[in-house]
Amino acid sequence: MNMKAVRIHAFGGPEVLSVDQIPLPQPLDDEVTLRVRAASVNPIDYKIREGSTGQALPVTLGRDVSGVVEMCGTRAHTFKKGDPLFAMLGNDRGGNAEYVVVKATELAAKPERLSHVEAAAVPLAGITAWQGLFDHGGLESGQRLLIHGGGGGVGHLAIQFAKAAGAFVATTVSAEDTVFVRELGADQAVDYKDERFEEVVEEVDVVFDLVAGDTQDRSWKVLKPGGTLVSTLSRPSQEKARLHRARGVSYLAEPNAAQLAQIGRLIDDGKVTPFVQTTYPLAQVAKAEERLENDHVRGKIVLEVSA
Repeated sequence: MNMKAVRIHAFGGPEVLSVDQIPLPQPLDDEVTLRVRAASVNPIDYKIREGSTGQALPVTLGRDVSGVVEMCGTRAHTFKKGDPLFAMLGNDRGGNAEYVVVKATELAAKPERLSHVEAAAVPLAGITAWQGLFDHGGLESGQRLLIHGGGGGVGHLAIQFAKAAGAFVATTVSAEDTVFVRELGADQAVDYKDERFEEVVEEVDVVFDLVAGDTQDRSWKVLKPGGTLVSTLSRPSQEKARLHRARGVSYLAEPNAAQLAQIGRLIDDGKVTPFVQTTYPLAQVAKAEERLENDHVRGKIVLEVSA
């Protein structure tokens, strides 16, 4: 039995994406084959497509999915056909397909409050935010946090996680997103075009940098001694970290079923809600990637794969 999958056979722009017919993947051991209902697009997708990660070809893009179990591996005893799950996939598989194999270490029960489209917006962005704030940033209740890029896919979830954890949250955003991030719970919203955050944000314990460049460099000025600057994009200067008696950390998010389940519980408790700006059918993944790369996107863009 075959399925449709959006793959690339050469690096380049959106035009290299093709809809292929490939064999339906079979689950092993504690894996399940998920019938994908929705998948979201992320910056890593177009970076892989453009060749900046050195991925072997052909490759199916897409790191997060929501769907229902189609088949179970021989040791996947806790699942049955039809179970609704969501997951952040490892980089050896892609979710822009009708079916995908998901490992037990990657999946969690889909939050009951969310549709599959909404749930697909969560895994990669949510785990990136969670690991940046708590695993690498060590954020605790009562601390002060500055998020650069709070209106995007990772940032809008990071605001909500930090508020649920009891932190004060300041964030830099575009003028059009200031109301949006305040509605998410941000205590201070700084329009990065009209204000210099280092002049209006008091010292913070953690800076969560989703922008890099000059923004990252200026962040040392607002970081308390002993604080942490965490970046998803570029490694902070270790020399400047020493000068400011602080830590500078960069990381790559890794799938984590337990953390995803914890995020799911926060969602079902009404403390976190993902925002989906728009959706596209799977066949229009090129348009979705193009919009994510070139336009201002609030929250996430999601692909509707099947009904």
